[in-house]
Amino acid sequence: MQIELRQISKRFGRFEALKGIDLTVASGTIHGIVGENGAGKSTLMKILTGYLGRSAGHILLDGREVACDSPASAAREGIGMLYQEPQDFPPLTVLDNFIVGRDGPGDANRARQRRRLRELADRVHFHLDPDAPLQQLTVGERQQLEFLRLLGREARVLILDEPTTGISDRQKGLLFEALRRIRDDGRTILLVSHKLEDVEALCDRVTVLRQGRVSGEESAPFHLPRLLQLMFEAPEGTAPPAAVPTRSRRHRPGEPILRFDRVSAPGERTGLHHCSLTIHRGEVVGLAGLSGSGQGLFLRLAAALIDAREGEVRFHGRRLGSDDHRAFRRSGGSFLPADRLEEGLIPGFTIQDHFALADGIPARRARQRARQAIERFDIRGRPDTPAEALSGGNQQRLLLSLIPEQADLILLENPSRGLDVASAEWVWGHLRGQYAQRGAIVFSSAELDEILAIADRVLVFHEGRVVRDLSGDAIDYHQVAAAMTGH
Repeated sequence: MQIELRQISKRFGRFEALKGIDLTVASGTIHGIVGENGAGKSTLMKILTGYLGRSAGHILLDGREVACDSPASAAREGIGMLYQEPQDFPPLTVLDNFIVGRDGPGDANRARQRRRLRELADRVHFHLDPDAPLQQLTVGERQQLEFLRLLGREARVLILDEPTTGISDRQKGLLFEALRRIRDDGRTILLVSHKLEDVEALCDRVTVLRQGRVSGEESAPFHLPRLLQLMFEAPEGTAPPAAVPTRSRRHRPGEPILRFDRVSAPGERTGLHHCSLTIHRGEVVGLAGLSGSGQGLFLRLAAALIDAREGEVRFHGRRLGSDDHRAFRRSGGSFLPADRLEEGLIPGFTIQDHFALADGIPARRARQRARQAIERFDIRGRPDTPAEALSGGNQQRLLLSLIPEQADLILLENPSRGLDVASAEWVWGHLRGQYAQRGAIVFSSAELDEILAIADRVLVFHEGRVVRDLSGDAIDYHQVAAAMTGH
């Protein structure tokens, strides 16, 4: 089945996640969809599978326009999706999970469905016991069962979202062999992946998304430097998200402020594994990595919001645990999360309320502090303006105004996300002018351009590990981009 997406756009309020996507996927091919964090991959696939409505554009299957306005309508058109997390029922058996949800003639006939399950499994060389409880299956085997369910529903388009995460090399090999077999049977496969090695091994063609647009397309055999360029480099004539001059990368770090000693922790997509490093006074450290590679866990461990499973985190020599966030703040630490309104600020609280809560001061003094912050940080609001009524840039300015002046470790998660260039310049100008000399700044960003423009040290995360630690003139776009994707 050939897929054509024409001028697909998607807005969430004022934010435009997809900006006129044009994409054609030939029938009987494996087509990769790649891009950095926030490029629009998941949004586009949710539109194709009917989980999200589109703001504009058309979907055509074999030249026929279709609605795909709900998961049920997309399934009727023969579109199925294999998610990162299996969509199954652990209390049931393999056969029960294969049958569940079917409502066609004969679908409830267990003997017939048992034969169908075995036929499909034999075709793609999977070995599953129909009577085995689902709890006994590995993640890879549960994924195989989901795959067989899609085949059993006669899906002609299969979308796979990061299918090799959490499975063994053997199971990965079986999956790839199965995908090639069903491609040769005429089915169309869309592979969404951060892993360029998977794309190189499997795909016939790849489309690269960047900032909600198609950045480029390539056919196999792929040229890795070209794919990295399409994924991470800003188009000609555009400014990086934080277009401020870099400070000299020839710096002499000061005393240690933050130390990780063989720290491991579960969470995100891959967890964090055996992380050992030191952050020094005077450093601006950028955390690079694809989404869920461990940089978010690193920041939350450093801020004493979660506990390490192994190893220890020390801030100014003091060991931190998940109950120590207040101690972290009292010792000079501050953390600004990516979700400004849900994690950083309190919906329903005014600017004045935030100062009253943060400083523990009465309303009159809080109002005075709010007025001072509004003037100094150029916040477009009044002391009684609710946080949710502020724009994204003004919410970020409010968060910055709440950082104590004596803070000497500033942790930031995607600090310029959703900001225009002028707002991003202001944010970084303030941070570097106020804190970079006497303390340390550690930030993650979905924008590699921002990291390269700002940081004088870059830690590259891949699959839960720090795989590169680059400083000064050793910071190189190609090295960072390649390390982010496991090369």
